[in-house]
Amino acid sequence: MKIRVHSETTEQDAHVIAKALAEHLDDDIEVYTRDGDTPLATVERTNGTEPEEPADDLGPTDRERRLQEEIAEIKEGGPKKYRDRLEEQGKLFVRDRLDLWFGDDGIAFEDGTFAEFDAEGDLPADGLLTGAAEFEGRDLHFMANDFSVKAGSMAEKGVEKFLRMQHRALKTGRPVLYLMDSSGGRIDQQTGFFANREGIGKYYYNHSMLSGRVPQICVLYGPCIAGAAYTPVFADFTIMVRDVSAMAIASPRMVKMVTGEEIDMQDLGGAEMHTSVSGSADLIAEDEEHARELVAQLMRYLPANSDQDPPQSESVAPVKSPEGIDSVVPQEPNKGYDMHDVIDRVVDKGSVLELRPEYGGEIITAFARIDGRPVGIVANQPANRAGAIFPDAAQKAAQFIWTADAYNIPLLYLCDTPGFMAGSQVEKEGILEQGKRMIYATSSATVPTQSVIVRKAYGAGIYAMAGPAYQPESTIALPSGEIGIMGPEAAVNAVYANKLADIDDPDERAQKEQELREEYREDIDVHRMASEVVIDEIVPPSSLRTELTNRFEFYETVEKELPDKKHGTVL
Repeated sequence: MKIRVHSETTEQDAHVIAKALAEHLDDDIEVYTRDGDTPLATVERTNGTEPEEPADDLGPTDRERRLQEEIAEIKEGGPKKYRDRLEEQGKLFVRDRLDLWFGDDGIAFEDGTFAEFDAEGDLPADGLLTGAAEFEGRDLHFMANDFSVKAGSMAEKGVEKFLRMQHRALKTGRPVLYLMDSSGGRIDQQTGFFANREGIGKYYYNHSMLSGRVPQICVLYGPCIAGAAYTPVFADFTIMVRDVSAMAIASPRMVKMVTGEEIDMQDLGGAEMHTSVSGSADLIAEDEEHARELVAQLMRYLPANSDQDPPQSESVAPVKSPEGIDSVVPQEPNKGYDMHDVIDRVVDKGSVLELRPEYGGEIITAFARIDGRPVGIVANQPANRAGAIFPDAAQKAAQFIWTADAYNIPLLYLCDTPGFMAGSQVEKEGILEQGKRMIYATSSATVPTQSVIVRKAYGAGIYAMAGPAYQPESTIALPSGEIGIMGPEAAVNAVYANKLADIDDPDERAQKEQELREEYREDIDVHRMASEVVIDEIVPPSSLRTELTNRFEFYETVEKELPDKKHGTVL
């Protein structure tokens, strides 16, 4: 190596410089003055040999082995006595749970493994695992509580990991899977995470920011109390494990302290209660394997984020022939039947995934496929209270419509309803408020929408079910369809009650009443509506699947715009 120094440098100084550099760089050094051609000093490298090439058979050092041992110890989780109790509770250890979900090679990486490594107590990973993984061919972010560490409670370092994972999901636009098993905030360590700007409260702010941007799916594996209970209700989809999981704003012990009520955890917030009474959960899994299977089914309908379209698959023939649709739907408007029998003759075999089937049963909300294309189905259920829309059913439908629209899943409405239920009880339960939300969701949806009048569409029911005024891409009807302010019996009673009462002869009165009903039915028949171009088409029931396939395909790229505003005021 040649270097140049100041012209006033002496030979002695040049030699010192050359020697020092030769030792430091292990190279031959020649020192020249700035303008000189002859070296002032020359020093060969100290050992006089070429540097040795690293051996190709080197293995881990003791330092690396110690690190691997530390990681292995952390992955053992909390104290053994707490891990041993998990089996009695019907739960897997969190690491075994991740193996079930992602397999041996599914986890791409984990963050924050060494959280609370220097803590005085035994707090491996601070009881909360976060990272990225591949699930059913899809990349996603995950978090999972370790119940063997302080009952999965949340504290400062775990909260920080949770928040980082959420922030990164906003940047990557990938789904988030929450595997929850937490007793809530760690009360004895609440300083530093409870009320801070970047504390546990930020969870729910981030949930709100992620909502509608990426799918958030939560599976509950145990009692999730207080703050831990908000993650599942903020998620787009929540699955609870029967007899094991629960969620509530307070524990049974706290409930007794506050109200004096004695109640066990399952009655307070178990899976059956939340899927059938509160509507806060979508599905019940029988065990941990079933929970994974349900999420796998769900993910097949969802895009990675709101910028993408949902995944399509190969077309599959319906499980039952469309030829039987007209036989399934009774001509009599008041006769019950199961709308699932119509759905099964329209959609691809094995594609139906119904959400909240035990809640608000007057409306069916389900994902399915028609000719391989995902759709969100909102269907009245005449087998349940004649398909009248009750408050809980309206709430369920509104949330489903809102979610399907957020993730670009086209909507199919199957209408057969006498309208919104009337009466003092439903008024107390907020039928107007919940009905408003359903109509608002229908009005605001921008995905391709098809509305089918299967049989009756009375009152404001046709509004909630995406009738002509709500700008669906099509409003089509089966020949059994009727559209009116109310049904024939109610209409005749409302308009002609006094006139009929003036007829003394019972047979004559009955005959006149029947004539009036038939006249009214002609007025609301879909042939009249088609004649006046209120609806787009009447289709033979056996061709309904083909009709919907063609219409969804044609309108696949339709673009709808909402008014330019900050947001609506309906929640």
